[in-house]
Amino acid sequence: MKLARIFISILCTATFAFSALAVDPEPGPDAVRPTGVEKSPTSERVSKKPKAKRARSTKKPKDDVPIVTNAPGGSVPATGAKSVMIIDAHNGQVLYEKNADEVRPAASTQKLLTALIIAEHGYLDQPVRVEAIDTMAEPVKLNIKPGDTYQRIDLLRALLVKSPNDVARCLARDHAGSVEAFAQVMNWRAQSLGATHSHFVNPNGLPVPGQYSSARDLSIIARAAYSNPTIRSIVCLPNLVFRYANGRTRELENTNKVLKRYPYCNGMKTGYTEAAGHCLISSASRPGRDIIVVVLGDSKSGVWRDSTALLSWGLWM
Repeated sequence: MKLARIFISILCTATFAFSALAVDPEPGPDAVRPTGVEKSPTSERVSKKPKAKRARSTKKPKDDVPIVTNAPGGSVPATGAKSVMIIDAHNGQVLYEKNADEVRPAASTQKLLTALIIAEHGYLDQPVRVEAIDTMAEPVKLNIKPGDTYQRIDLLRALLVKSPNDVARCLARDHAGSVEAFAQVMNWRAQSLGATHSHFVNPNGLPVPGQYSSARDLSIIARAAYSNPTIRSIVCLPNLVFRYANGRTRELENTNKVLKRYPYCNGMKTGYTEAAGHCLISSASRPGRDIIVVVLGDSKSGVWRDSTALLSWGLWM
C-alpha cells in the first residue's frame, strides 16, 4: 500500500513537470489577452508594422486667403506689389512703405475719394435721377436705367460694395453737374487732405491720360474715408441687397475678398485695370489699433495674400 502511494506521487510529479515544459512561454501576437494587459517586447517584434498615415495636403487654392487670427511682430512680409503703404489710421503714422511716392494708376481705389465727397456733402436720403450719360461706363456696371430714381445712400452703398462705374458717374454728375466738374472737386479735396501727388480725371478710375496717384496719397485719402462714419458703415459689409427702381432686387457681393477671410478686416476698396494691376486699400482693427494698408500693382492672387499678411503684421507688430 505504501509502495502504491509512493508510485502515484512520483507519477503525478512527472506529469506536472512534463506539462510545464510543454507550455509556450510567450503567447503569439494574435493571442487573446485580458483587458489592460500589453504585449511583451517579444510579441511586438513579430507583429506587423502599422501602415504609415498619408500626409494631408497643405496646398491651398490659388486665390485662397489664409485666415489669420494673430501674428507675432517681426520683419515686414515680402510682397510682390509695386507699391505698398501701411499707416496707423488714428494718427497717420507711417508703419511701412515701399515705393510709396511712385506715380501709378489707382484704378477703382480712387472711388474712395468719390464716396468721401458724396458722404461729406450729405443729404443722403435725397433722390438721384439717372441720366443717359451716366450709363456710358464699361465694363463693370450695375445697369441702372435712364429716368430711374434712387436714394443717394443706396447708390453710395452699391458704389463701395460692388464698384460699378455707372453708379460712380451718376453720383458725380448729380453732385457737380458733370464728370469733368466733379474731377475738379476731387482734385481740390485731395489737395486739401495733403494728397498732393495725385491728379484725377474721372470718378471711377477707368484709364485716361493724366490720371494718377500714389500709395502715400491713397493712404491719406483712405484715412479720411476711414474716419467718416457713413463710409465705415458701408465698406465693412460682406454683401448688400440692391433694389432697382422697378422693384427687382440683386445681391451684391463685396469685391474685397480679404473682408470675408481675415476676421480683423473691416474694409475698404478694391481696384483693377491692366495698367494699374490688382490694387487694394484695406483696413483692419483690434482693440487699441486701427491700420490701413495700400497695395498697388499686385497680381490677381497676390493682392489678397499680400494684403492679409501686411494687415496681420501691422496689427500685431
